[in-house]
Amino acid sequence: MIDIKYIIDHTEEVKENCKYRLANVDIDLLISKYKDKIELQKELESLQAIKNQKSKTKPTPETIEEIKDINKKIEEINPKLISLEMEVKELLFKVPNLTHKDVIRSINENDNPVLEIVGEPTKFDFKPKDHVELAEQLDLIDLERGAKVAGNKFYYLKNELALMELALMQYALDTVVKHGFTSFITPDLAKRDILEGLGFNPRGESTQIYNIENSDLSLIGTAEITMGGYHANEIIDEDKLPLKYVAFSHCFRTEAGAYSKFSKGIFRVHQFSKVEMFAYTVPEDGEKMHNEFLNIEKEIFKGLKLPFRVIDHCTADLGSPSIRTFDLEAWMPGKPKNETEMGNWAEVTSTSNCTDYQARGLNIKVKRNSGEKEYLYTLNGTAISSARALICIMENYQTKDGTIIIPEVLRKYMGDREIIKR
Repeated sequence: MIDIKYIIDHTEEVKENCKYRLANVDIDLLISKYKDKIELQKELESLQAIKNQKSKTKPTPETIEEIKDINKKIEEINPKLISLEMEVKELLFKVPNLTHKDVIRSINENDNPVLEIVGEPTKFDFKPKDHVELAEQLDLIDLERGAKVAGNKFYYLKNELALMELALMQYALDTVVKHGFTSFITPDLAKRDILEGLGFNPRGESTQIYNIENSDLSLIGTAEITMGGYHANEIIDEDKLPLKYVAFSHCFRTEAGAYSKFSKGIFRVHQFSKVEMFAYTVPEDGEKMHNEFLNIEKEIFKGLKLPFRVIDHCTADLGSPSIRTFDLEAWMPGKPKNETEMGNWAEVTSTSNCTDYQARGLNIKVKRNSGEKEYLYTLNGTAISSARALICIMENYQTKDGTIIIPEVLRKYMGDREIIKR
């Protein structure tokens, strides 16, 4: 979350930022509620001070009555204060992070500039198939039984594709660990206050989160949640930063309204595996770390020899916690571009600099060598996300005879297999 004092001191700037971030939040109401809360807190503290002072004197009938009156007022104030604190908190969570000066300001979420293109869209001397056709012919994915057992947008991976998912995870972990990251396998569940502190909305119509009934637990949509919560309510010495983590987890997303010909097969699903990078760093190193994450993501997809491009999210397309986000979009020959054309770019990784937004929400600070304490910066980035990476490989590495060549970097994890055939 943003510092409420900053919002008060820079109200017009925050309002303008909310406009371009498409954030529907009443800043004036937030400030008004916050000031009401402060006044009520002062009144409560004053009453408690008077009560404490009177309690130190010899009790008389008069002081006993006065203390009773004070207690009654305190009992009336407490629920009002709790209610105001909840209102302020809910409004504050709706305020997005500030925006990096180099990010395009636009209310059109498609105004994302392309910063770099690596490789060219794959060309074939035959009509390429999409991943669903390839999977059916090679017996690699079972969507029908996935739906029977768990519902639509769940699936079984079979044969070489099951091995390839594990190979992708190990390849990504090996690549990232070489850059000094500590590896983790995380829980697939997190508490509500962790999600909220990181800027995720676990409730409401727009949520993408699966919640566990009769508990405050939710299934995670990314290991950003579990790794972001790892140091909640901690103070970390400056000399220990940066902390660079890479985590494997399963991910669960409701993906409401995601059923169309443009998201067929396993392009947009309810469950997938992912390797996620996460870092805690001092504020002055945030941008440097963000570029390191981006370069690692590029290294992974260059190793897979898949064509991709780098895009820079405009304001309308930025997630609430992020000050700047880069995506890798890989070429998918079988993804519809429109009603008549095939082949399109699609997001496969994302990396965000969340500055102190998440650290403030979860109370994570750095203790400087000088002894001063301040909120640190958090950053996240996808090393590999299984479903879309599998689609890219299947569609770009397909051959005329319907087989799929296995990328060289994955072969050692797949028993030295070189090709997938029926």
